[in-house]
Amino acid sequence: MQTPIPTPAELGLLIRAMRRSSGVRIDDLAATAGLSKQFVQDVEHGKPTVQLGLVLKLLAELGMPLNVDIPHAAAQELPNVRQRAQAKKSKASGTKPAAK
Repeated sequence: MQTPIPTPAELGLLIRAMRRSSGVRIDDLAATAGLSKQFVQDVEHGKPTVQLGLVLKLLAELGMPLNVDIPHAAAQELPNVRQRAQAKKSKASGTKPAAK
């Protein structure tokens, strides 16, 4: 089921529902995801300042990949943006970008 996520609080409720429906305790989820129990509680309670990277890690642990619906024009531009970002990253690290 797809559901809109308009706020951090709604995302927290979805995560809590998934965890509970899976029969997983909050401390067990935190341990398997390599996160603190406090962080998982903060996410479940909708704290708006949690780190996005860690939230994505938590979602992955629950088997809830995050998908974003983008307009067609943005989807067409995405490969160009990724290529520029990779080139910038390669330049910063002193390595050459991978050949295609």
